[in-house]
Amino acid sequence: MTDRAKEIPGEILPPARLMLTPGPSCVEPRVYRAMAAPIVGHMDPWFTQMMDDVQYLLRLAFQTKNRITYPISASGSGGIEAAVMNALDAGDECIVCVNGAFSERMAIIAERIPSVKVIRVEAPYGRTVDPQDVLRAGKGRKIKFVGLAHGETSSGIVQRIEDYRKVADELGALLIVDTVATLAGVPLNVDEQRIDICFSGSQKAISAPPGMAPITVNARVEEVMHARKEPVWSWYFDMTSAMNYWGHERLYHHTPPITLIYAMREALRAVMEETLEGRWERHARNQQALIAGLEAMGLELFVKNPADRLVTVTAINIPAGIEDGRVRRQLLDEFSIEIAGGFGPIKGKIWRVGLMGYSAQENNVLLFLAGLEKTLSDQGFRLPAGAGVAAALKSYQHASQTAAVGARK
Repeated sequence: MTDRAKEIPGEILPPARLMLTPGPSCVEPRVYRAMAAPIVGHMDPWFTQMMDDVQYLLRLAFQTKNRITYPISASGSGGIEAAVMNALDAGDECIVCVNGAFSERMAIIAERIPSVKVIRVEAPYGRTVDPQDVLRAGKGRKIKFVGLAHGETSSGIVQRIEDYRKVADELGALLIVDTVATLAGVPLNVDEQRIDICFSGSQKAISAPPGMAPITVNARVEEVMHARKEPVWSWYFDMTSAMNYWGHERLYHHTPPITLIYAMREALRAVMEETLEGRWERHARNQQALIAGLEAMGLELFVKNPADRLVTVTAINIPAGIEDGRVRRQLLDEFSIEIAGGFGPIKGKIWRVGLMGYSAQENNVLLFLAGLEKTLSDQGFRLPAGAGVAAALKSYQHASQTAAVGARK
């Protein structure tokens, strides 16, 4: 064997992990099977016809009839960039509601655009942005859009879209909503809630691999884009040119990730087979059981108001004397469970547990609670043995009984 041969890495054999992070979530086996299908050319008639399926399923997921609805070949951050850059023109002003790392990312992207003024309306991590603060910030100004994160995964907070729609209407502004953490996991209806630009990510409640950012924009935004004074600052994220490929023309724009589009189609099929309502209920039921278990163990949630808690990502306060990284490492090494810590101003202060898509299952909740109990006990945190799992089981039993009563009515 030559020295060069010794340098060649071996076959990739990743460990089997239970992904309970804020993203990515576990991928359903049927989606992996779809990804194993043969590659075809991105201009192949079979593939361009299959693209219609993806757009149809995305419209169902977003609950919209918007013509421009397609998955951007990018992560969720690419969705932020596309939404912001296509909406803003030279000299525009916008408001971004900042209450976490990802809503702040929307502001940062907008601030990089020349001649644009960005007004940040902020709230602490774990709190919603006051819509009245947004209204006051925009009074007397010509605001192009109000932007916010529906679900802020950095802190486990959810915001009521309707409140910001009212404010945007008063300001005569578009409404941009980041639904990366909520699409297919939390009730959302783009047309009924009158969201002008809505984008998401493939790797969370949809449970496809990372790398695609579904987006939808309404006819009002199409008019804005066609009336621009200057071209969109990003060629890649210019939706008017990207829609030459995803529109009826199917003209070449870029080479998309073909296997990820296969995966997106199959994951969305799974969503629709379960139904959106059934999926929303499953996510809520599993988070209720998780919270019951955590509280029975003597742990506190970071978001105090239950109505403000994001269903897909639960933020837990780290108890005094417990080392964040050590707990997460033991969960990974001993139970093969991955959760996330906090970052920014709450680094080392919270854990973030994602229950999204295929990961949101009863057995996963029970395994996590049992593993967390063992890990905390090893670190000297005193808690009642088995209380977390017992409380979660009781929550599931109550949910089943309530569902049975509802079915009989």
